[in-house]
Amino acid sequence: MTVHLVKLCVGAQSVGDLEAWIEKKAGANKKARGRRIHDHVTRMRPRREQELLSGGSLYWVIKGVVLARQEIMGFEQRIGADGIERTAILLKPQLVLTQAQPRRAFQGWRYLSAQDAPQDLPDRRSNAPPPELSAKLAELGLL
Repeated sequence: MTVHLVKLCVGAQSVGDLEAWIEKKAGANKKARGRRIHDHVTRMRPRREQELLSGGSLYWVIKGVVLARQEIMGFEQRIGADGIERTAILLKPQLVLTQAQPRRAFQGWRYLSAQDAPQDLPDRRSNAPPPELSAKLAELGLL
């Protein structure tokens, strides 16, 4: 059974901000580890790891709306400079746009069942509205 994570994308004002952040981190990771990967470091390790690894994604909430996701590839333990153990969520660097889904603010991450996850949008060359417009329409209850 597949399950997903949902997380606030703190500091991002748009999907473009998230894309730039992913590109910067993936490039730095390629130089440091010889592989192109994006990771997100968090304090806690998910308990439902096997369900996440069976096709799960990390859904990003940008300004109160889920707008994109990244596929989860794995998890790694990391020790910070402060000596505290953390978990790196290893993600494919490709960002997949999703239908806009409003979310209230929360701390950390939350599990998201497969049936509650927003659907992927067709690729960007289609006639789908830009993510920021989708977010505004969802905020107004029009999507």
